[in-house]
Amino acid sequence: MSPGRRTLFALAAFAATVSLAHAANPVMFRDAGCGCCLEWLEQVKAAFGQKAVVVNSPDMTAIKDKHGVPQALRSCHTVLVGGYVIEGHVPAKDIARLLREKPKGVKGLAVGGMPTGSPGMEHGKHREAYRVMTFGPGGQRVYASYAASGAAHAP
Repeated sequence: MSPGRRTLFALAAFAATVSLAHAANPVMFRDAGCGCCLEWLEQVKAAFGQKAVVVNSPDMTAIKDKHGVPQALRSCHTVLVGGYVIEGHVPAKDIARLLREKPKGVKGLAVGGMPTGSPGMEHGKHREAYRVMTFGPGGQRVYASYAASGAAHAP
């Protein structure tokens, strides 16, 4: 093989390795000023034992539009993992279930808004009720529900 072909082959192999590494590890898109995103990510990394690629994006609306996140389900960060889109403060156990079950017609999971007590949004013992929703070609449906708990905290 000629030196030029070896270089091209090496570059192609390197590009494939980088692509596989990013495919295996979650990629989080977030606004650089948002701290709860990183708190959520620490919990997910602890549950899965994976590293993550964090991309600070000045245009999160474009990221969400590109990945088909419905307006009503949007939150502060968007994560790509295992061929799915994870929007907002979805608990790690629900992500693990999604990756295990691979339901048809589902593009991703979302927790719309930023409910108090959801992963990364813990403030004392209070948790607002919230739902994890699926979205995609199969429509939207409730994937998991979390009831309110604890005493409400003072404003």
